Amino acid sequence: MTTFENGTFVKAHYKTGIYIGEVIEDRNRFYLIKVLAVEKHPMQGDLHNPGKTEDVFFHQRKALSYNEKANVQKEAVHAYEENEIPDYQESLKQAVQTLRSKLIRRETEFNQNAKIQLDDLEKQYFE
Repeated sequence: MTTFENGTFVKAHYKTGIYIGEVIEDRNRFYLIKVLAVEKHPMQGDLHNPGKTEDVFFHQRKALSYNEKANVQKEAVHAYEENEIPDYQESLKQAVQTLRSKLIRRETEFNQNAKIQLDDLEKQYFE
């Protein structure tokens, strides 16, 4: 496992999202990461029952905010290989669009529910 110094730019997998951020602190099994951009928007629904809509609470999952800090397990933190950090708002728009494209490919009850949640999040993010 690679060790990252404070100030290093990394890609961090947090819950079902992927973020580009900066290592702020080493916390033994975790790194404290400051979010700078979104690479993959979190999936909607119940994390413990992915793809299910019946007998579960269908959660709306927001992306972490710009400069929000998150404790991310060290195994889920990787080197960020690109030259530039994308703009947060632009990266969020792209991540939302990518998720939307994935959801409309297959007409399932789960995808329909997830798209409704994503539509609402998009209004919150950009209006």
